[in-house]
Parts: sequence; C-alpha cells; structure tokens
Amino acid sequence: MRVSKTPISAYKRIVALGSFALAALAAAATCGAEIFTLVRPDGSLLITDEPPFPPAIPVLAVARAEHPTIVVIQDIDDTPGYGAFWGEVNSALHKALGARGCVTNGSFRDVTAWAEGFQMLGGRIGPSHAHVHVVDFGRPVNVFGMLAGHDDVIHADPHGAVVVPVEAVTKLPAAIALIERRERVILDACRAPNFSAKDLREIMKRSREIH
Repeated sequence: MRVSKTPISAYKRIVALGSFALAALAAAATCGAEIFTLVRPDGSLLITDEPPFPPAIPVLAVARAEHPTIVVIQDIDDTPGYGAFWGEVNSALHKALGARGCVTNGSFRDVTAWAEGFQMLGGRIGPSHAHVHVVDFGRPVNVFGMLAGHDDVIHADPHGAVVVPVEAVTKLPAAIALIERRERVILDACRAPNFSAKDLREIMKRSREIH
C-alpha cells in the first residue's frame, strides 16, 4: 500500500519505517482538510479522511517482536531528513519496548537527551521533527542502498549497517576467525621495527596460505 499526504502548510513530510517500516506516502490537502489517497495492490484508489492506521500500531509491532530488534526507517520525503522522526521521546520509547537501535536515511535530534545506550545510524542531525508520518510498517525499505525487509538480520556498527543473509549467520564466526588469522600475519609484520617493502611479497603469500 502506498499512501501520500501533504498538509496545507505546503511542506511534505513522508517517512517509511521498515522492518517496522514505512513503504510510502504521497498526499494532498484541500481547504485545510487532510485527504489520504490509498493505492491498493490492484492499482485502484481509496480516498479517505482517515489515516491508514493509528500512530501507535508500528510501535506496538516493535513491542511484539522477538528481541533484540533494530528499527530500520526509510525517509521517503523529497528531502530526506527535513524533519526528524527520532529524538528523546522515540529513542526512550523504543528502547523501553526492547529495540536496541535504529538505522535510517532520515535525521535525528535531541542528541544530548537521547536514551542512554540506544544506538543510531542516521543520515544527519536536524533541529525539528516537522510533520512526520508513519505510513506503513513491516515492508521492505531502502536505506542508502541497503535493502532491508521485516525480520532480516542486520549488523550495524559506527561505520554503517549491512543485511546478513540468514543462511550465513552460523558461518560468520568461522569466517571472521579466518580473516583475523590472515590479517594478523600482515599486521604483526607491519608493526615490527625491521619491516620493509621487500618483505611484503612473502608476508602476503603467508597470509593467503592460511585456511
């Protein structure tokens, strides 16, 4: 379902909250009244003055999820991050319901009042929440090219986030250990006081031979 909404104030605010997530929004307002256009899967339209669902529903989905969880939000505004969905209240609320953090292409605010320990990877810091709408949730989203779906396994650290295929999860410890062993040969050599460029070929060969 795609929904869009433009308040009469002339700015458009569209956010997609995915993996608890939003798929889309578009919208219009006439004489101060908000009109929602719902596009059904068959392409037919439903015009209504009622929002697609109460704002609390996506948050309750976070509470019902198997923990730990991470919230992935796609901001689908023309200018992602124009208004921040995340701040002091949403970070505290989602942390209390069991979420560990969020990944979004949108913005976030209240960094000095952020819920302690709640992690954020976002597009930028912004000053205002604006007229933000959660349009859909539990649908695939695209955050800076990372395609994420509901219940995907996501690894995130200060450098970014990546979706890990479920079938690869149990293979990760062995793969990580192998890379560490191969890199250790190179790092130990580089940190040695007598290291020189002429040693590089042999060091790389030794690294590749580790299995």
